[in-house]
Amino acid sequence: MATTDKSILNRMYFVAGCLFIFAIAVGFKLLNIQFVHGEHYKELAEERTIRNFTIPANRGNLYDSNGSLLATSVPKYDIRFDAVTVSDKNFEENIGPLSNELSKMLGKAPSYYSRRLREARAHKQRYLLIARNLDYSEYMKMKSLPMFNLGAYKGGIITEQRTVREHPLGKMGERTVGYERRDENGYYTRVGLEGAFSSYLRGKDGKQLKQKIAKGQWKPISDNNEVEPKDGFDVISTIDVNIQDIAHHSLLRQLEYFEADHGTVVVMETKTGEIKAMSNLGRTEDGSYYEKRNYAVYEAHEPGSTFKLMAMVAALEDKVIDTSQVLDTENGVVRFYGRAVRDSHHGGYGEISAARAFEVSSNTAFTKMITGAYGDDPSRFTDRLDKMELNHKIGLEIKGEGSPRIPHPQDKNWNGLSLPWMAFGYGLAITPLQTLTFYNAIANDGEMVKPRFIREVRDRDRSIFKLEKEVVNPAICSKETAQKVREMMKNVVERGTASNIYTENFSMAGKTGTCQTEYWIEPGRYIASFAGYFPAEDPKYSCIVVIHKPKRSKGYYGNIVAAPVFKDIARKIYTDTPVMDSLETLEIEDEKADKNYEQYYAKIQNDKILMPDVTGMPAMDAVSLLENLGLKVKVRGDGVVKRQSVTAGQKIVSNQQVNLDLS
Repeated sequence: MATTDKSILNRMYFVAGCLFIFAIAVGFKLLNIQFVHGEHYKELAEERTIRNFTIPANRGNLYDSNGSLLATSVPKYDIRFDAVTVSDKNFEENIGPLSNELSKMLGKAPSYYSRRLREARAHKQRYLLIARNLDYSEYMKMKSLPMFNLGAYKGGIITEQRTVREHPLGKMGERTVGYERRDENGYYTRVGLEGAFSSYLRGKDGKQLKQKIAKGQWKPISDNNEVEPKDGFDVISTIDVNIQDIAHHSLLRQLEYFEADHGTVVVMETKTGEIKAMSNLGRTEDGSYYEKRNYAVYEAHEPGSTFKLMAMVAALEDKVIDTSQVLDTENGVVRFYGRAVRDSHHGGYGEISAARAFEVSSNTAFTKMITGAYGDDPSRFTDRLDKMELNHKIGLEIKGEGSPRIPHPQDKNWNGLSLPWMAFGYGLAITPLQTLTFYNAIANDGEMVKPRFIREVRDRDRSIFKLEKEVVNPAICSKETAQKVREMMKNVVERGTASNIYTENFSMAGKTGTCQTEYWIEPGRYIASFAGYFPAEDPKYSCIVVIHKPKRSKGYYGNIVAAPVFKDIARKIYTDTPVMDSLETLEIEDEKADKNYEQYYAKIQNDKILMPDVTGMPAMDAVSLLENLGLKVKVRGDGVVKRQSVTAGQKIVSNQQVNLDLS
């Protein structure tokens, strides 16, 4: 019996010992959790019940050069109701007035809102949707309504804010304006101006503390943010909305008529390189057009005859030809290694000068000219093209610039056809914007400026920095060469391949281009183009038009498909200049002026007068002289004229204002 009792006692001691050790382990673990890992578990618990959510910052506004909005961020608000936190007293006192006010704001009967709010109260609903997509003024009004004006806890109002990016231009210039998007993996896609200058536009995100409630929903703890979002900077672009509108609709009309696959137009300010308009339109399956890709920036293709300008400049710079050199186009066909080079004019042009060959765009003359000058040393030709920046990217801020491809004799695929084919724009590739940059340099007497898309970055009224004109190459050729080819390009319009767009009332200069594309798939696919500038005598704007795969039965030559778009853009820009707007004596409605433009423009030219030099004249004498000429005069300061707003000898329109600085 004693042995049995002792055995039971030992077991009890053992169990008690185990319990004691277990108690010590539990205590140790509790102490470890509390003091050693306490902060970690506290953070973990808070993470599961309370979490900081990101509040995206408002992106800065994107403006055109005249201050019109291209893109802006608009805050939108969703309002929800927590039916649990409101006391019985506050709920019953305010539900009637709140329902009446919601009815006025949102349109449904007061009984509808009263019933919804009571049902939410009965079911302890903590996330009832009241209104979605409110703007700021509507949100502020909603916060002031009965019960909601008591705040998040006493009034049960839950506010959720998000930012929506809006583009006032809509689909026009959509690819140029662009966007920045972030996918679920955190990778960004950046397109156009929005993507290129996102680091300035984006701003800094804020933080808002939210508490987890039923069914995985999160409710803001208060109306105040933990970290306030900081808005992005505003970006002033070089785009001119009026010119963008002109370019977009001129291109669209031509694409629709010729049922083309896609096309692009770029308008650049000659002296500064500012891009005033860029439109890129592609055809959809249903035959409509929208901005699918930025063809002007990314699409490198064979340019065809617009490249003859580059070939001519190279030959003139190397002094291997002269504009008066005579070339025999034979019967319009010459052969190289069994392959025929043909002129579009059946039978050829006979013997013509190099300048005339450019005007009529003779393929045979150019192949004979370039192979005759560089056949023994083709690298001399390609090296000259390289010196003229043609084998280099521009280095645009906008992503996706295509790489030019200019063959070189050291390339593995160089052969006997490479040089003659390059002479008229085949066997190489260049983007429309790279082509335009070269043409713009010729209009600029050889100075190549970098195309640019923005002028300034601002923080409200404070300028962060300004972008100035950037010179890529101060002289891609001599001024003498530039003047020679400018005269040829003027003649292209007056008596050459683009004579169909010639008008006496305003001058243009440029070069047509027509080349086959995808000829390895099937014949009959073409790219029509025209590149040039206007006015021809004193270029202000350069422009390129490229249209891919127009319907052949309707036309495919550059002068028929692309050049009319160029003329339409030039004509409307001429019409919209401030000088013409200030002509009060011309009584013509806008619609009539558009239909009878040549008469309209001729009248303006006749009313222009020569601005005299009044520098150094006493103020009274200068004012009297200018007013007698029909000019409006504004004087600043006192004394004699030191500066005037227009230079002596410049032709201006009567009734235009002239500013005189006497200070």
